[in-house]
Amino acid sequence: MQEYQQYINGEFVDSVSGEFFESQNPFNQEVLAKIPASTSEDVNLAVAAAKEAFEETDWSDVRQSQTRAQLLRSIGAQIREKIDELAEVESLDSGKTITETQLVDVHYAADTFEYFADLATQISGEVLPVPAEALDFTLREPLGVCGAIGAWNFPILFTAWKTAPALAAGNTLVYKPAQLTSRSALEVAKIFDQVGLPKGVVNIVTGSGRGVGQVLAEHHQVAKISFTGSTEVGRTVLKAAASNLKKSTLELGGKSPNIVFNDADLDRAVSAALTGIFFNGGQCCIAGSRLLLQEGIYDKFVEQLVERTKKIKLGDPLDWDSRMGPMITRKQQQQILEYIEWGKQNGMKLLTGGSIPKNPELSQGNFIEPTIFEASNNDLKLCQEEIFGPVLSVLKFKTESEALQIANDTPFGLASAVWTQDIKRALRMAKKIKAGQVWVNQYLMISPFAPHGGYKQSGYGKDLSRHCLEEYTQIKNVYVDLSEEEFLTLYE
Repeated sequence: MQEYQQYINGEFVDSVSGEFFESQNPFNQEVLAKIPASTSEDVNLAVAAAKEAFEETDWSDVRQSQTRAQLLRSIGAQIREKIDELAEVESLDSGKTITETQLVDVHYAADTFEYFADLATQISGEVLPVPAEALDFTLREPLGVCGAIGAWNFPILFTAWKTAPALAAGNTLVYKPAQLTSRSALEVAKIFDQVGLPKGVVNIVTGSGRGVGQVLAEHHQVAKISFTGSTEVGRTVLKAAASNLKKSTLELGGKSPNIVFNDADLDRAVSAALTGIFFNGGQCCIAGSRLLLQEGIYDKFVEQLVERTKKIKLGDPLDWDSRMGPMITRKQQQQILEYIEWGKQNGMKLLTGGSIPKNPELSQGNFIEPTIFEASNNDLKLCQEEIFGPVLSVLKFKTESEALQIANDTPFGLASAVWTQDIKRALRMAKKIKAGQVWVNQYLMISPFAPHGGYKQSGYGKDLSRHCLEEYTQIKNVYVDLSEEEFLTLYE
């Protein structure tokens, strides 16, 4: 069994307590590795190392932007070189299929580091026009020590999303990956070490949300916290961060509407609906878990959707033929089954799935059949609460205004999609949907170039794109009086 160490001040070290927790394979419950169980003492050491790297070295100096860019680019290149190894770790740890981890997750992680490498040299202030003999300008400066907490469903992606922009802006970082899927971040830490990232610039501590995450969010020497996870935990993180008014970015839950009009390309829309809800077994904050179909295509669409859903192969995540792996834990599996049972008991029509698969080869895994319900209205529990599993609710609508009303009738606002050949309608809908992301004739298109973040209870602030650098910097105004005039004062 592999034993990992946390990464603090450029060294791989055990936790202060010397204790570990186990990483478990959700496909067969095999123990994969022992991970350090960090505590507040480890967080304090990591923050101290990050603080020293920020304040006592030239890492944050604007003149080091080229160096930061080169290091980020090297990290991206090394991730690409190790794609097979990293994808396997990701699949074993999370239950995601190797198809997803190798063709999507690891590539996108490399893309993210390379994108922010390009931006590292483009961070600047501006000269301001002033009606006086003076020079007025702004500086965009790094914040200092940043803290970040990742979610378990996209381990290597969140390592990249949290690390790359923080470093590009000249900050230092303490990162806590999700306890359930810590190995990907610790593997990437080996790459940080390999490319020569200066000591203390990135520190990785592993452990529980209460024992590590909350301490990091509360820490008085951490200038900013970035969190990805559930809305419930996001509230806790925000309260902790508020204790010393640190900047916060929260990317939280979703209940995203996938809206299909009568004139949509049916085949593409069905394919996208399948991807939108069953990618990563529905364990995705932007999952299209509410499918809104206009009445003219409803029957045909549902028929095709159900037929194709029944063909989805559940299996070993390392099997290239598998199209959906297990849920992350038995607890998660049970929570999803409770939602399914609620739907059955409360008048929702079950169209397919709805139980644990009967295949004995899958009996050790945390599997759930891809499940589709027909929903009579949007007030139902399965249409309002984030399930975080392979459960789709299908709703029928008549008019554009009705579709819009249903789409916005949720406490969340993370993502959405509109399927139509009418560009004017697409743009009307995009303007009125209350979500941070609107795809038109597409679903799950995430890129480092585009900002990612939500409205309402899906959080605030942005990951990705040049906009997210605003989350990792602060603006200073500098005014230089160039006149030789006497200073005007009201006082004798």
